[in-house]
Amino acid sequence: MSTDRIEKQVLLKAPLDRVWRAISDADEFGQWFGVRFDGPFVAGTSITGVMTPTAVDADVAKQQEPYAGTADPWHIEAVEPPRRLAFRWHPYGVEEGVDVSEEPTTLVEFTLEEVAEGVLLRIVESGFDALPPHRRTSAFEGNSEGWATQTELVRKYLAVSEAV
Repeated sequence: MSTDRIEKQVLLKAPLDRVWRAISDADEFGQWFGVRFDGPFVAGTSITGVMTPTAVDADVAKQQEPYAGTADPWHIEAVEPPRRLAFRWHPYGVEEGVDVSEEPTTLVEFTLEEVAEGVLLRIVESGFDALPPHRRTSAFEGNSEGWATQTELVRKYLAVSEAV
């Protein structure tokens, strides 16, 4: 098992353009993910994401509540309609008051593939082996669990949101 990369996937029963909008529109992404952004996802730019509990699942929102208001920079690496969104961030496990701005980031990639049953969303986060040793395991484990939850949140979001 790799300690450098997390891979999750979920089958989404929605059209490709609808799934693409749910992951590439910063406002929509934030609703299911649990983050409010200060700008759109544009390749080559950095935006700030502020934890704002998800609108999709009350139990997950309750788990996110203690982190509400926490702000983190996200650097948008790629926006390739309608197949790939990639960004860099500082992964889970940062202690309050600790400056990680000089630490390596991980790369998160969302890729979409049309399949007979809908759209297969793959989420890959890589680069954990470059993190400081004292943060590596907690970041990997926390984000692995987090991505499992997020795949369910995006599925729920698409199931209940109206195709606009």
